[in-house]
Amino acid sequence: MDYVLVLAFGLLGGTLGGIVGTGSSIVLMPVLVLAWGPVEAVPVMAIAAFLGNLGRVVAWRREVDWRAAGAFCIAALPAAALGVRTLLAIPEGVAETALGVFFLAMVPARHHLRQRGWRLSILQLAVLAAPLGFLTGIVVSTGPLQVPLFTAYGLERGGLLGTEALASLAVYAAKIATFAASAALPGKVVLEGLVAGSSLMAGSFIGRHVVLRLSQDTFRLLIDGLLVFSGLAMLVAALR
Repeated sequence: MDYVLVLAFGLLGGTLGGIVGTGSSIVLMPVLVLAWGPVEAVPVMAIAAFLGNLGRVVAWRREVDWRAAGAFCIAALPAAALGVRTLLAIPEGVAETALGVFFLAMVPARHHLRQRGWRLSILQLAVLAAPLGFLTGIVVSTGPLQVPLFTAYGLERGGLLGTEALASLAVYAAKIATFAASAALPGKVVLEGLVAGSSLMAGSFIGRHVVLRLSQDTFRLLIDGLLVFSGLAMLVAALR
């Protein structure tokens, strides 16, 4: 029954992630904790998230901007490591408040920049990837941070989803390597991660079919909804 629940919610989470580029962990993580406990759920989610992002890369492989993903990773990965260290030193709630305001502010900013026809260059993308990588190290989840950056670069729909997923692969690969080095990946955890990840991958392809049927305006509205939800969730977390 545990595996059935994980597969069902993984398919749901993978479909959500396949449509807006993030949200899989929000759907799947509570089920993993319920099924296998909070300690085991973390490395399982890392393996599953890697496979889910791999699924989006494969689904949108013809539209992935490899150059943009590479520029992001070069700058973001070292900064993400610094962010993890900073997380241990800052007062509780500060990061959540700052990110909540950031996500909400990105909604009008995105529309203003698009109306003016302004886009990030590849160099500007790399420069901004460093602070966003730093924030990723603090809040763990990469999707809500990376989506606004790649939309400002000019990517939408399949190009956005595939490129953001490719950039996320490097982050999750680093996490899996860390767990492996810490002897936190026994065979049982790897198997559970593969099971959960297979459902996320399947959901990525379902999400692709949904995105292909959406208009550009509807897709942009979904991204705005993602940013508003993420911003409010961060602010609520900061108030607790």
